[in-house]
Amino acid sequence: MRGRMGRAAAVCAALGVLWWASVRLAWAGIGCEDWGCLAPAVGVVAVITLALIAGFALVLERVDVRPGRRVALVAGGVLVVFRLVGEALPSWTSSLAHAVTAGAVFAGAGAVAAFVTEPGVARRWKVVTALGVVALVPAALVVSWARFGA
Repeated sequence: MRGRMGRAAAVCAALGVLWWASVRLAWAGIGCEDWGCLAPAVGVVAVITLALIAGFALVLERVDVRPGRRVALVAGGVLVVFRLVGEALPSWTSSLAHAVTAGAVFAGAGAVAAFVTEPGVARRWKVVTALGVVALVPAALVVSWARFGA
């Protein structure tokens, strides 16, 4: 199980850094400086994200993390939660910090997804893990409220 989680985390970390670089290049290429181009820019980011999550499934199958499709979908859901939680955290000006953060967040999502989809893990641990991930959202809201006020 640890090997499976490690392989999933490594693949997702690499694809997370690729996602970060792709989104950064796309955003720079669009050159969005007003509200009129926001919809196409967000659309491009969404397409890149969906393409990479589909790529997760293929690469995860290649490194013997099966079923790759299910692990990729769970990782995508965990990434959505992590993204919501990330709104409560401070931002960095360093591009390197953003790349490392993207890799770490994607690796965490991959490891959680591999754990939750592992057939040998008891259902209660899967439920506890899912509840823990979902509990991050209200915790982030509380942190955000404490930082910025009501």
